[in-house]
Amino acid sequence: MVDDTAKLVRAWVLVLFFASAWPAVGQISPGPLSRAHASLDGATKCGSCHNLDAQRGLKCLECHTEIGSRIASGKGYHSIAYRPSATQIDCARCHQDHNGRQYPVTRFDTKKFDHKALAQFALEGKHAQLTCNQCHQAKNITASAKSEIKVKDVNHSYLGLSQECASCHKDPHSNQLGANCTRCHSLQDWKAREGFDHRRAQFSLTGLHANVACAKCHPNVPGENTPKFKGIAFAKCENCHTDPHRGAFPEAKFPNTCQACHTTAGWKANTPTNFFDHKATDFPLRGKHAELTCTQCHKDNDFKKPVAHALCANCHEDPHNKQFSSRAAGSDCSACHTETRFQPATFTKDTHQKSRFPLEGKHAPLECKTCHQPEGKNSVYVLNKQVCADCHANPHGDEFKGAPYNNRCDQCHTQDRFRPTTFNAQRHNQTKFTLTAAHAAVLCTDCHKTLPVQLKAVKSLAVKNTDLPARNYHFSDLTCVGCHTDPHGTQLTCETCHTARQWREAKVFDHARTKFALEGAHQSVTCAGCHKPDAAASRIARPSVQFAKTPQRCADCHEDIHGGQFLNAGAEKDCTACHAVTRWNDGKFDHQKTSFKLDGAHEKVRCAQCHTDHIEKEGKTIRVYRPTPDRCVDCHNERK
Repeated sequence: MVDDTAKLVRAWVLVLFFASAWPAVGQISPGPLSRAHASLDGATKCGSCHNLDAQRGLKCLECHTEIGSRIASGKGYHSIAYRPSATQIDCARCHQDHNGRQYPVTRFDTKKFDHKALAQFALEGKHAQLTCNQCHQAKNITASAKSEIKVKDVNHSYLGLSQECASCHKDPHSNQLGANCTRCHSLQDWKAREGFDHRRAQFSLTGLHANVACAKCHPNVPGENTPKFKGIAFAKCENCHTDPHRGAFPEAKFPNTCQACHTTAGWKANTPTNFFDHKATDFPLRGKHAELTCTQCHKDNDFKKPVAHALCANCHEDPHNKQFSSRAAGSDCSACHTETRFQPATFTKDTHQKSRFPLEGKHAPLECKTCHQPEGKNSVYVLNKQVCADCHANPHGDEFKGAPYNNRCDQCHTQDRFRPTTFNAQRHNQTKFTLTAAHAAVLCTDCHKTLPVQLKAVKSLAVKNTDLPARNYHFSDLTCVGCHTDPHGTQLTCETCHTARQWREAKVFDHARTKFALEGAHQSVTCAGCHKPDAAASRIARPSVQFAKTPQRCADCHEDIHGGQFLNAGAEKDCTACHAVTRWNDGKFDHQKTSFKLDGAHEKVRCAQCHTDHIEKEGKTIRVYRPTPDRCVDCHNERK
């Protein structure tokens, strides 16, 4: 826009220059003026709008004084949009001419116009719903502004509006309350008098006055339909109210007559007169008593009738149903309450510490209503409960009913917290089961498992231990198999071979005490070499080693390298007949006990010289011992 303006000004400057240089040629105009400036058309009137001096500027504000005054006062759109300069060329940024009679000098988009930023008047509330011409019309333009506006029909002008409400709206209060309507009304709703605070007026609305309709005190001005807000008498109650006492309390004797005994809270809500000192009686009015009306105690306004007041119960009902009647203070409420207010009571948690049940640990932060049920008027305060079981269910059932515990929770728990228990490993060692070795590192819950059937008491706990399952703490069997499964299926106790330190740390076992004493080469064999898992157990991840019913015959553990040669009708010949447990080939075999005794030269012959035959069985070569030839001719070849 600035570039276009500069070009336009330069064009005008050139035209004027050539016109002054060649007067014979005459003045040259860039085009006819708009309809608004049609009276200035013609080469001789250029000086009306253009400066022909060295600055070559415009003279818009010399004619449009209404715009100049707004720029100077800093009001309206032009004071924000116009960029002042000596040449006034900024006008051409928005207003251009010499484009013909029908060309609008002002091109203005009302839809994009920011009324708050550019006109300094935000369109809020009901104003936001109006169109431009509903406000910008002749009847709303001030008389002084109308004389300045150059447009013949001021309905087509956006100038001359005031921001005061009365410039567009009729004042229904006849100027009684000033021009600032927003003190009581909003732009959203005229009838919603949210902004008005009667406390800012000379007469503050208190008590029942706050509920009185405005029209009750502000009637219409005589002869008009306008409420009266100025000149209303209010110094005395009699200005609005009739004296029901008919002058019985003259103002000379009772200043502020009505206020001496009454308040704005209500006519019957009367208080003792300032001239009557209730402290002179044997019942001074303190605390809540001072707020009472006379008739609440003095029924039927009979002030000469004595009122019983020695005890609170003379007037007030005992909300505790005589629970404290046996105390030294009797049923007097002042032991726990004051006249200022019934609640909270003066009996605090500090006072409770002096009772038979001091509040300690978790009991200290509890609210009174937690223990003194039911809550409210019928609360029970004299509980006569001293032990845990009086309030809390026993999560262990009767497991600890016997000596030395006798179901006393404080043997293992404290008031600070139920868990962890004070029963530690040192105390455990005083029981029938001492924690030694690996048992000392085991968690309590690893041995004391949750009972299969939960104790009914757990489900009715009065404290936050409802998630505590019943556990087994007493065991009838304290041997290893009472907790551990016997993987060996023997009749021996675990302590015979194992220690409490760890399962695999076995003790030295005397195998001679069994039916199979370890001798010879058997002494160097590991336990697992003979005691192997059975066929079924071998299929699981950690099969159990079997010790009972372990085979004792050689063939049950060792392979028969003779291929069954010594089996006679299904009966196996014991290997020890030929071999010893010390080593396999120890020469123990006595050939003299066979059917072929070795005599003479036969005694020195090696076994292999006679037992020369071999057979193949299951891929193995086996020496044949039975049958073996026993005739001379079977082994010796006679010379012929």
